Amino acid sequence: MGLTRDQIAQRISQEVKSGFCVNLGIGIPTLVANFIPDSMNVMLQSENGLLGMGPFPLEKDVDPDLINAGKQTVTALKGASFFSSADSFAMIRGGHIDLTVLGAMEVDMNGDIANWMVPGKMVKGMGGAMDLVAGARRVIVAMQHTSKDGASKLLKKCTLPLTGKGCIDRVVTDFGVLDVVKGKGFRLLEWAPDMTAEQVIAATEAPVEVAPDARPMRF
Repeated sequence: MGLTRDQIAQRISQEVKSGFCVNLGIGIPTLVANFIPDSMNVMLQSENGLLGMGPFPLEKDVDPDLINAGKQTVTALKGASFFSSADSFAMIRGGHIDLTVLGAMEVDMNGDIANWMVPGKMVKGMGGAMDLVAGARRVIVAMQHTSKDGASKLLKKCTLPLTGKGCIDRVVTDFGVLDVVKGKGFRLLEWAPDMTAEQVIAATEAPVEVAPDARPMRF
């Protein structure tokens, strides 16, 4: 029941507009690159110093020296540029990223996000996520709606260490598309084709209102 990882990425690709500079986080967000039309003028940015990132390469085209911030091999489009991580973060902190898409373990009704640490587990740090949620003009989260045991990941209040507060605009999960109405809950805009609005509401801990023009998701 619900969307696959590729379908989540495909839906998020509809949020990308021509002329955008976009940063894609690790996990589901990296798949968004595969669904951006070739006819659209979009520059994908990676924190490790690449502007003009293309889709994942076929096996025969893999260049082990060309990687994204998640150490995955990628491609570079014609006109791409390479630069230092200092310049990359200057772009992010300077507000030059139109849209960032990040994964998350929890998002709450205040627009807070927790996506870097589970207490008791060894982690290297939050990487560029803290800068992205603060510096990008729009922040969309790609995530699973519930945990493996069925518990909601869209909460009244995050329980894990936060990456940022009040910074999330929209969440796209395997169950649907929801906007954050800060301090009030989530607004359901679309639901997965094989689900109903009632099922999405039941799977969400935080309050959910259904938008007047809400509908099943289209691809």
